[in-house]
Amino acid sequence: MKLFLDTGNIEDIRIAAETGLVDGVTTNPSLIAKEGKPFVPTLKKIAKIVQKHNKRAVINGEVVSTDFSGMMKEALRLVRLTPNMIIKIPLIPDGLKAVYALHKKKIGTNVTLCFTAAQALLAAKAGATYISPFIGRLDDITSEGMEVVGEIRQIYDNYGYPTEILVASVRSPRQITDAALVGADICTLPTKIYHQLFKHPLTDTGLQKFLADWEAYQKKQK
Repeated sequence: MKLFLDTGNIEDIRIAAETGLVDGVTTNPSLIAKEGKPFVPTLKKIAKIVQKHNKRAVINGEVVSTDFSGMMKEALRLVRLTPNMIIKIPLIPDGLKAVYALHKKKIGTNVTLCFTAAQALLAAKAGATYISPFIGRLDDITSEGMEVVGEIRQIYDNYGYPTEILVASVRSPRQITDAALVGADICTLPTKIYHQLFKHPLTDTGLQKFLADWEAYQKKQK
C-alpha cells in the first residue's frame, strides 16, 4: 500500500520523504495557506522534494472552482507546473464531467469528498485515477468509514475498474492497518500520524535495554 502525506508544510514533507517511504503528497489551497506560503511556488517545491527521493511519487493539487469550465481551466494550469501532478476534483456532477474530460486528455485525477460506494462507482466510470473516501468524517457521524472502503474494493474488483482507492481523513495509525487489510491502494495521512506509525512503547524499551546491555558489555571489556 502506498503512503501519501496530507500537508502543505515543506519541512515536514522533506523530513518524511528522506525515509524513502513517501509515495506522494495530497494538498490543497487551504493547507498551503495555513503555512503562509504562495500556492504555485509551494506546489513546485513539494513536487521536487518528493520526486528527489521517489521518482514515481506524485503530488495532488486541488481545484477551487465548482463549475466545469472553471475546473478545467484550473486543472490545465496545474498540470503545467510539474509532470507528476494529479488533479483533485470534488465528487459533484460538474466535477465528474471534468474527470471524464481530463481522463480523455490522459490527465490523472483524484476525486475527493467521497462518502459512499455508489459515489465511488460513478467516479470510476468517469475515469478517475484515484477515489478518496473520507473515512474519518464518516466515523465522526457514527458511520463505519472502513466498511465503505471495503464495499468500494469489492465493486472495483467485481468489474475490473483500475481506479485506485485512496483512503483519506485518517485519524490514527490503526486506520492505516485497517485500510491495508481491506485492500486500499493508498492512504494519505497527516505527518503526525505518519511519524506515529514508527512508534510502539515496546520498541522504545527494547532499544533502551539493548543499548544498556551493550554499554555494560563494553565496560567489562575495558
